[in-house]
Amino acid sequence: MRPSRLRRSQLAVPGSSEKMLRKAAESAADHVFCDLEDAVAPIAKVGARDTIAWALNNLDWGKKTRCVRINDVSTEWCHGDIITLVEQAGANLDTIMLTKPMCVADVLFLDRMLNQLERKHKLERKIGIEVLIEEVQGLQNVEAISTCSERLECLIFGMGDYAASQGIDTREIGSNGSYPGDIFHYARFRITMAARSAGLDAVDGPFANFKNEEGYVTEATRAKSLGMVGKWAIHPSQIEPALRIFTPSARQVERARKMEAAYQEAEAQGLGAVQVDGVMVDVAVIRLARNTIAQADLYGL
Repeated sequence: MRPSRLRRSQLAVPGSSEKMLRKAAESAADHVFCDLEDAVAPIAKVGARDTIAWALNNLDWGKKTRCVRINDVSTEWCHGDIITLVEQAGANLDTIMLTKPMCVADVLFLDRMLNQLERKHKLERKIGIEVLIEEVQGLQNVEAISTCSERLECLIFGMGDYAASQGIDTREIGSNGSYPGDIFHYARFRITMAARSAGLDAVDGPFANFKNEEGYVTEATRAKSLGMVGKWAIHPSQIEPALRIFTPSARQVERARKMEAAYQEAEAQGLGAVQVDGVMVDVAVIRLARNTIAQADLYGL
């Protein structure tokens, strides 16, 4: 059974900066990914592995999901990223985020390396895999990717690289652009559908203008509406909006639990539906309520 992890706010932090890693560990984000890819210059990538391993082993991360974003399988750094992280800090690493997977084989490369390293080092916990869908080829293969490994826990939409991959002119995005509506809707929807079908979390990627909270809230709300469970924070200022948007309110939780209690009582009496505060609660409605309850339990509400 896949573990349930916190992913409402996925905070990105450069793996080459001990100072920023410390701040990330102390932040309110419930998921932190220490970056070895875009945020780290090529000359600093090898050294950043040791810095991240030290941080995972020595900092207090609380209940955060501890993740590392590695370089993709086509690079010279990928296998070294995996080996160093697992050998030095495997016991304190929850998940590895694989960048730019084009097909199933890319994910299986990571899966099989983890199998070997976990056996070699006799690790008691399996390390999960999160994949970043950010290429056209990856989106075309997202359904197969989502079911290829028992380690898979999460699909993430990386809209920046995806836009470049598809040739999207990002100047056309938004209210002043020529395209009507959300240009990323299809990709978000398809990723979320593949994730939910496979029992995985779906997470939305970055919003670059961290000074534009209104824009971030709009994008996060759209992602939540489609069934995603969280969004990246590329700056600490984006943590609070993500936590707020992806957390059910106290009123929603109370109502869901009231529906669950009433439905269980009705079921015990052989009834298929029950009225709660003027709303008919049947099998379909209780499924929605149980989604809210599951979120509340995970977030400790």
